[in-house]
Amino acid sequence: MLTLGCRTAATGEAQPDTSQEKTKVSSAPAPALPRVVLSSPGQDPVSVTVEVVETDAARQRGLMYRKHLAPDGGMLFIFEREEQHSFWMHNTLIPLDMLFIKSDWTVLGIVENATPMTDSLRNVPGASQYVLEVNAGFSRRHGLQAGTTVRYIPAGPTGQGS
Repeated sequence: MLTLGCRTAATGEAQPDTSQEKTKVSSAPAPALPRVVLSSPGQDPVSVTVEVVETDAARQRGLMYRKHLAPDGGMLFIFEREEQHSFWMHNTLIPLDMLFIKSDWTVLGIVENATPMTDSLRNVPGASQYVLEVNAGFSRRHGLQAGTTVRYIPAGPTGQGS
């Protein structure tokens, strides 16, 4: 329990709170943030805390104007259906790796080290339903490649998910 103090108006001195009103600090764990776990043969699984974007407006903005992305952070783009997707780096300040992921949650292909602030389209051959953006070099550092399995764990009170 947390007991709050108060100051008397006349003296300004700290006085103990003698009222019966107490503020209780919750001991419940904070909701887990969404994350993606990537598993490649011969490598330890790697977890990425992700921001999830599912709307056209959020997808168009993506990671534009950001100056920093946490080393284990990323952005997961979720599309309604599997199709050819292309990305650009317009107003994106951070070099990124882009992992194009099929509807079966395996990596279709990776665009490594996409140069910031360019309008060149980046994609891989084939259809994907999800794209994960992480810091440039992340994929190589963790041995990620086409065929890497992906598990999405949505935000929730227990961190459990699909």
